[in-house]
Amino acid sequence: MKRIATVFGLFSVAVALIVISGLRNEFFDSKVYHGAVQYWFRDGGMVYDWLRPGTPYGFTYPPFAGLVMAPMAWLPLPLVVALATIGTMVTVALLVHWMAGPYLRSKGWTGWFPLAGAFCFALAFEPVRETITFGQVNTLLLAVVAFDMLFGVGRDRKWAGIGIGLATAIKLTPGVFILYLVVTRRWRALFTAIGAATAVTLLAGAIFPDQSRVFWTSALWDTNRVGVLSFLSNQSLRGMLARGPFDTVESTVWLVVALATLGFWAWRVARTPEDVAGGLALTGVLGCLLSPVTWVHHCVWLMPALILCLKLYDTDRRRFWLGASAYVLMTSHATWLWETGPRPPLAVVGSNIYVLFSLALLVWTPLGTSRSSDVHERDKILA
Repeated sequence: MKRIATVFGLFSVAVALIVISGLRNEFFDSKVYHGAVQYWFRDGGMVYDWLRPGTPYGFTYPPFAGLVMAPMAWLPLPLVVALATIGTMVTVALLVHWMAGPYLRSKGWTGWFPLAGAFCFALAFEPVRETITFGQVNTLLLAVVAFDMLFGVGRDRKWAGIGIGLATAIKLTPGVFILYLVVTRRWRALFTAIGAATAVTLLAGAIFPDQSRVFWTSALWDTNRVGVLSFLSNQSLRGMLARGPFDTVESTVWLVVALATLGFWAWRVARTPEDVAGGLALTGVLGCLLSPVTWVHHCVWLMPALILCLKLYDTDRRRFWLGASAYVLMTSHATWLWETGPRPPLAVVGSNIYVLFSLALLVWTPLGTSRSSDVHERDKILA
């Protein structure tokens, strides 16, 4: 009974935080998807011409993503929101099971209670809350890539790479995992990922030639469609620099910093190619840093790195406290205190909490340890 009460309490807190977040976000992105897909499939319009009324925001994904979302054209918005919320919660539960489950079992914490508690903490994580209340697809894509990495790439399956390829065709940012396959010299998985992404992209191009032409030649390059780079919610390196005093040299500085970040990441993952879970974590961090636009809800890709750090409680307290501090501050909504708040120098830290912790995770996320791989335990999950 105490366990049920504890989990119910944790879940209630997570739900309360989600409701508070929902009052701000109002499933904005689901409304964009729903309106754009309806305009495309039911009204016969050019999807990349559609903007949500009163905003500059429209559909920003490749045509294959629109093909996947096509059922939205015939579903009412409340049902779309409900399905997106359920999908996020299920994929968060799967991610916790895959990444934290082996560690919890190794500590003797078996049964439903420890996983249920971890799931509640994951739901409370602000990027997860934002994903739910914007009606986003972040955790769905993360789960597809994580499954491919942990159970495909990590076990050298013939189908390894398909998930990475499909996720990349839906939203380009998971393409950073194709770089991971290059750096770790997993050639079969690399060609499979590229082949999968190419095949479904060509399929979408054959079905929707006009939409494909507009996306690849125009919409993809229109940064106004995704928002202002300097907006506080953009927690990427580019966003941090856009909020700084760099003005005309910002693009050049960003290119130098991005290349240095990419080089450091490649050096770390190339040294321990056998640690696929660590590679998943570190590459997720890299994607958040390098993408020109990384809204707070995109930072669900930091979850694997946080879990790996938190699993080091017994062996590496410094990395554990890095993960714990990152989780607490990223869950606290503290970043938004600087949305219209104090100016530099305090804002340099406060308005870039996610970026600074992402850089720290890039440096200190564990690689090549038993706690970051847990290969044998994860194999048992699908055995």
